Amino acid sequence: MKKNVNEFRDLSELELDKKVVDLKQELFNLRFQLAVNQLDNPMRIKAVKKQIAIIKTIQRERQLASAVSVREA
Repeated sequence: MKKNVNEFRDLSELELDKKVVDLKQELFNLRFQLAVNQLDNPMRIKAVKKQIAIIKTIQRERQLASAVSVREA
């Protein structure tokens, strides 16, 4: 999982936004598959939710860092 975090940190804000949208779509599809009993790997839901949380955390860290740098300037 540490490798994924570092890969996400290397992405730009636009790429992170697109990744979140893609992951949310995947999560929707996984939940739909779960509802109709066609989901092969239920642990994938947990993994996707964790990836979304990691990306949102990175975005928030960047937002706070930019707010601090603006305040110091």
